[in-house]
Amino acid sequence: MEYGRITEEQIGEFARHLREEERSKGTVENYTRSVREFAAWLGGRAVEAESAWAWKGALLEQGLAPATINNKLAALSRFFRFLRWEGCAARPLRLQRRLFRAPDRELSRAEYGRLLSAARSLGRERLCLLMEAVCATGIRVSEVKYLTVEAARRGRAEVALKGKIRTILIPGKLCRKLLQYARAQKTASGEIFLTRSGRGISRKQIWAEMKAVCRAAGVAESKVFPHNLRHLFARTFYQASRDVVRLADVLGHASVETTRIYLVSTGAEHTRQLARLGLIS
Repeated sequence: MEYGRITEEQIGEFARHLREEERSKGTVENYTRSVREFAAWLGGRAVEAESAWAWKGALLEQGLAPATINNKLAALSRFFRFLRWEGCAARPLRLQRRLFRAPDRELSRAEYGRLLSAARSLGRERLCLLMEAVCATGIRVSEVKYLTVEAARRGRAEVALKGKIRTILIPGKLCRKLLQYARAQKTASGEIFLTRSGRGISRKQIWAEMKAVCRAAGVAESKVFPHNLRHLFARTFYQASRDVVRLADVLGHASVETTRIYLVSTGAEHTRQLARLGLIS
């Protein structure tokens, strides 16, 4: 059965629908990018019931990571539901839950400290404070815009995202640093982290600025990206509280299973845990 060809107009409507659902900018970009990749793979052919299954096989042949393939399939399935093209979606790959994280992706607390020191020494005051704000509160990089002068004065930020509102508590020391920075920048109200032109700082710019201090900090680039600060917050919070349900609430996760992903340890740590069992004579 044919369902028709995918058009740019459909993709545009899909993007508008996602924004109406209050999906983050990054999610909209990732979903539409995956749909466009699928459309390009089709090469102008009409979508058939088996098309997504065939694309799944092609992605496997390309050697993409299973998690990456599943993300692309999830975006495509969401697009098909939007079009009411039932029966088109392909099932995701079945993955075993990860027991540990690759050490080249794990940002340690010591490395985080070196990033802050490097940013300060390079005169990147805004970047240093922004990294502290993300790591000390666990907010998503897309939620940085909710760190306003008003929020720093209250000691909490109200985040509205994905149709939900949650309160993020801001530590007192961070509030004082945020307000001090705002005064220095002559920002009396609204967003604290702004570009020179007065616009909110973007995810892409934050990413680029973090990468720029890697060498001075002596930290591998593979470990330095905004979301890894959120991971470090999650691991530190859990080590202090041992309460995964509370952590899920703080992070804004609908499912505890999502939160568990943030708590996966490195392979080295996993090996030490096995050694401590004392099961080898």
